[in-house]
Amino acid sequence: MIHEILCVVSEAGDAEELWRQAVAFGAPLISPVDEDGMVEVTFLWRGEATTTMVARGLQLPLRRVPGTDLWRGSMRLPADERTLYTLAHDGADHSPRDASGTGAAHVDPLNRHPFHFPADPADPTDYDSWASLLELPRARKETWGAPPAVVEATLPGGRRVAVYRPPGERPAGGFATLVVFDGWLARQVLRIPQTLDGLIAAGRIPPLLALFVPGRDADRDADLAPSSTATTDFVARELVPWARREWGAGTDPRRTVVAGVSLGGLAAANIALQAPDVFGGVIAQSGSFWWPRPEEGEPGWLIREYAARPRADLRFYLDVGDQEMIRVFDVGPTQLEVNRRMRDVLQAKGYPVTYAEYRGGHDYVNWRSTFADGLLAVLGS
Repeated sequence: MIHEILCVVSEAGDAEELWRQAVAFGAPLISPVDEDGMVEVTFLWRGEATTTMVARGLQLPLRRVPGTDLWRGSMRLPADERTLYTLAHDGADHSPRDASGTGAAHVDPLNRHPFHFPADPADPTDYDSWASLLELPRARKETWGAPPAVVEATLPGGRRVAVYRPPGERPAGGFATLVVFDGWLARQVLRIPQTLDGLIAAGRIPPLLALFVPGRDADRDADLAPSSTATTDFVARELVPWARREWGAGTDPRRTVVAGVSLGGLAAANIALQAPDVFGGVIAQSGSFWWPRPEEGEPGWLIREYAARPRADLRFYLDVGDQEMIRVFDVGPTQLEVNRRMRDVLQAKGYPVTYAEYRGGHDYVNWRSTFADGLLAVLGS
């Protein structure tokens, strides 16, 4: 719930009054929506540090109120913004590991909506992390959800995946198929199985089998980069054929989709380019199309590959946050810039592309909200 507070701010006295309001109503403090559809959001923190800033989905340095231990900062945001944020002190750049509201980087202790990223119990390199949810008054509502059945399965080579099978009989021609990277968070945070249940029940997409590909957090960068042929080989030549044999997945590439967020979106677009005989649809949310790192080569490798190769029979859904404007590794392009470039190249080649820029940053709360749009774009009836 959002408590709207109309704030008149000066220095220490007014800052203390803001703090009392935040303690009473929760933080951050949100002004009423103005005639331009904007609100003023005021963040507060109390404690000792050399520097303090709002980090992650937002970037806002906080200023210490002279003579106090109270820090504050305000920014205007569109009233339909939804994002995650943390508080970071003295240059800390790691994710909070608990919901205590303490440490060099932590959740906002006055925010009553902590957001949990649970550790994958099958990945010893993964860990719990936390953030604070900022959801402004006109943020798009999440409309799909109720826990469906997902089962763990083991392929002949020993790799494990999670499988969502829709209710009902296998249709003629087999199930449409979805392969999703970062499988644990795709299930637990993006809530993709709930979205599938809702869309299938509503008749918006065909009955669809989903394969959630897990991975070790410590190996994620190497596994999902286009330089890794092992991931392409596993997904296109082992996983999908196995799903056809064992789970009733259909063989039509036009009804076979690969999806991911961030580096997973990069991997999805790369695998579809390498294996258009298997995949006909791509959902890439905030795809890391800047790859590779600047010191390892010219950014935008996959964008250039799509520009250079003949057009394949692929359909795309791309989205990215309008706040994703931080330069990759300080010198590279922004996530927003490379997603726009990818869109332009795909459209110039004649690919069907649905493209969207949502309000917010590089955040699971936004990808969760827009994932249904991606499914409808590449599979919808």
